[in-house]
Amino acid sequence: METLLYEQLAGELAGLIAGGVLACGERLPSVRRLSRDRRLSVSTVVQALRQLEDRGLVEARPQSGYYVRRAVARHAEPELRSPPESAMPVDISQRLVRVMQAGNRPGVAPLGAALPAYELLPLAALHRLYAGVARRHPALLASVSHLAMDDSALVRQLVRRSLAWGGPLAADEFVITNSCTEALGLCLRTVTRPGDTVAVESPAYYLMLQLLETLGLKALEIPTDPRTGLSVEALDLATRSSQVKACLLVSNGSNPLGCVMPDDNKRRLAELMASRGVAVIEDDIYGDLHPGSERPWPIKAFDRAGNVMLCASFSKSLSPALRVGYVAAGRYRPAVALQKTITSGATNPITQRVLAEYLESGAYERHLRRLRRAYQGQVEAMRLAVSRYFPAATRIAQPQCGFVLWVELPKEIDTMALFGEAIAGQLAYMPGELFSASGMYGNCLRLNCGNPHTPAIEDAVRRLGMIFSAGQIK
Repeated sequence: METLLYEQLAGELAGLIAGGVLACGERLPSVRRLSRDRRLSVSTVVQALRQLEDRGLVEARPQSGYYVRRAVARHAEPELRSPPESAMPVDISQRLVRVMQAGNRPGVAPLGAALPAYELLPLAALHRLYAGVARRHPALLASVSHLAMDDSALVRQLVRRSLAWGGPLAADEFVITNSCTEALGLCLRTVTRPGDTVAVESPAYYLMLQLLETLGLKALEIPTDPRTGLSVEALDLATRSSQVKACLLVSNGSNPLGCVMPDDNKRRLAELMASRGVAVIEDDIYGDLHPGSERPWPIKAFDRAGNVMLCASFSKSLSPALRVGYVAAGRYRPAVALQKTITSGATNPITQRVLAEYLESGAYERHLRRLRRAYQGQVEAMRLAVSRYFPAATRIAQPQCGFVLWVELPKEIDTMALFGEAIAGQLAYMPGELFSASGMYGNCLRLNCGNPHTPAIEDAVRRLGMIFSAGQIK
């Protein structure tokens, strides 16, 4: 195949970067100069630079140009741990609420809850759409049906998007929800009863554990590799009895590790759980944020039995305030829809239509391209800061997706015990023990990288490092 002009230019510039001719932090020639010197169109040069940006080799700085990115310091990754082999009740809610409330106080550095900075979101476009939809569709505000809860225009857009998920998925699989968290809760209510056991990742997203606690379910922690995700081999062993009723996980951008399961693992998991009658509840909220050239498929793409319930929302990409999620529920769709009807009714119809029109306009893909680059750069900047300021034996995850960073400190450091001191210094983070039903990961923490890495964020990481270093000495 003939190499395209922009690919040829990108390859040459990448070679100069690899050979050190263009050094880390150095400014590349301007678009106009490259266009003139190489006798290429401006659009060809821009396309080449965007390819280098997607590969993580350069970064764009507003009104300044393109610069060679600094190489991320290589640290040992967190260790793969062996959780208890028995299921256990979950008891984290009170501690979690205290931590989240403290982290939400005015003036506290936003390193705790995994939320994007408002300046990264297309809020002005959404404001305009709200006004336009309310004006053009006044009836949406006047009535809502518990029989037809899902906006057909939004479902149509989700079906179109599912082409990139290994689909297309059928329109009648979808249920529109009030967030991804509600979608996960509806699925759990559908396939479990109080006292049942649910297999989860270890470490697992704390809100998933909180859902299990609220519903009176037990958590069976499955070892999870920082690179390849939940161990299918361990899940195989854990589900050979009829004890496990569901498997709840994040296969793309696991929270907090940021790992992405390989396709072969996803296929094996889907087939194994279907053969054993164990429902799979998959959170794919970070799938759209993967920075690679191709979006990773969810486990749902390998489901042939209607056994996988795919849940997601637009909270991490468009706005946490939208509160619109969805579930493609497979053979469980009627039961999930019934749970939705009796618990919360229809999701706000105006917001559903706003989201449908935004997706239809094509603006979402353009926005995602910018957002992925921003998140990738912010995660790398956070990794560099942690490597500079945290204790020498710190292990740092290398997330493949999402915008959180999992950090493992020396074993003698207790991140929950030091949280009060951090909050007193206006610093937030999520202590590691909140990501485990069994209380593992006491020497770990999760950092939010959803904000531009400003000098204030850099200083917050520096001060956190001082607290942890002092904690190590004690």
